[in-house]
Amino acid sequence: MITAAAVVVAVPAAILGSGLWLHATARGHVYPLASVPAAPVVLVLGAQVYPDGTPSPFLAARLDLARQLYDAGTVRAVLVSGDHGAWAYDEPGAMSKWLVDRGVPARKVVQDHAGFDTYDSCVRAKKVFGVGKLIVVTQSFHIDRAVALCRDAGIDAVGVGDTSVKQFRTAWDRGAFRERLAAVKAAWDVATGRDPVFLGPRETGIDDALAG
Repeated sequence: MITAAAVVVAVPAAILGSGLWLHATARGHVYPLASVPAAPVVLVLGAQVYPDGTPSPFLAARLDLARQLYDAGTVRAVLVSGDHGAWAYDEPGAMSKWLVDRGVPARKVVQDHAGFDTYDSCVRAKKVFGVGKLIVVTQSFHIDRAVALCRDAGIDAVGVGDTSVKQFRTAWDRGAFRERLAAVKAAWDVATGRDPVFLGPRETGIDDALAG
């Protein structure tokens, strides 16, 4: 029988242990924008999109990092991965439109409509889209988890973390707090090796974007 005292001890231990694992796995693979090594693909992880289709400031900041990487020639294709579980809510579509509206060629932007969480996005980038090397972009409080999960999926991944939206202090602090719990889930996902919610057949969108 699990006692309340055991839970009080186990939960903080799980949070601490998973956080240390993520940090250790990502160490040496997180860079500033100006010095991140080149890679064929940048992976943009999804976040909230407003009802009118506008990316939230956190998502727009991630997209702007991807745009800058593309404009600088650091990457040659952009994989936007997010939630499109409901027809009326389309993170990848909104992400793609934002990038194309700002000059990234549409043929260079590939949409992953089943990136329901960071683990799914990383595993699908490898198994569905065939990505072997990438830069992942997200907020800095999330970047260790993103890099660690992509590397665990077999991708030579590095990351760039955004801090520009730290001005939204309440939302930033809430996200940083949630990240502690998300680290535990990440460790569990890796330990169990679960499949993404949707895996599906191999897609050639990234191959086509890199060839075009």
